[in-house]
Amino acid sequence: MSSFQSKVALITGGSSGIGRATALAFAREGAKVIVASRRENESRETVRLVREAGSEGLFVKTDVSKEADVKEMVEKTIKAYGRLDFAFNNAGIEQLPTPLAEQTEETFNQITNINVKGVWLSMKYEIPQMLKNGGGAIVNTSSIAGLIGFPGIPLYVASKHAVLGLTRSTALEYAKSNIRVNAVCPGAVETEMFERFVKDNEQVRDQVMAMHPIGRSGRPEEIAHAVVWLCSDRASFITGQSLALDGGFTAQ
Repeated sequence: MSSFQSKVALITGGSSGIGRATALAFAREGAKVIVASRRENESRETVRLVREAGSEGLFVKTDVSKEADVKEMVEKTIKAYGRLDFAFNNAGIEQLPTPLAEQTEETFNQITNINVKGVWLSMKYEIPQMLKNGGGAIVNTSSIAGLIGFPGIPLYVASKHAVLGLTRSTALEYAKSNIRVNAVCPGAVETEMFERFVKDNEQVRDQVMAMHPIGRSGRPEEIAHAVVWLCSDRASFITGQSLALDGGFTAQ
């Protein structure tokens, strides 16, 4: 995809899993990559892999729930590379299943601050820089939990529905400014987050697999390819959409 040469991609939650796989996918297409995350050692490993893939990379320690961190994240991107073309707002946390009446305000605030506020803050600071370039593309990470409900994790579900609301509204606002905004909605994907959810319980793992008609969980690279495509010129007529990457889960 020649459109990625000399371009700059910013990825939050880039320390592992889908974020790391997407950083490497952008790097292989020639984009320079900013890896933003709270986890320093893992993120520096992602940057090393980006360079090994033949591109340039930079780590910026970032807590997306803090406005000062997000502002600095974008400022360091511009200072290093002079532009911002693509953003994958992927940082997020999960929720362990708990009856709604037993959930706490602390859990609500933590999930909302990272999964919703983090996406809003990221776009708030990314978009002005993209406008200076004459446009860009943003992909936000939602979930199949942004499309349907799940018992036991209503706060996570609500946060991922909110990401789609932010995505659609922002896409409409900037459609004529040549900034496209879309979201990916993964099903179960083989990441650290998924492993924490199943807790080495093979019965739970098997149940989750059985819920996907394709018969397996996704791989981080499969989500990464979709993100890169949504940012590419090949998806130039797509904005405000949510792409389910779920092995048929939501088709049932």
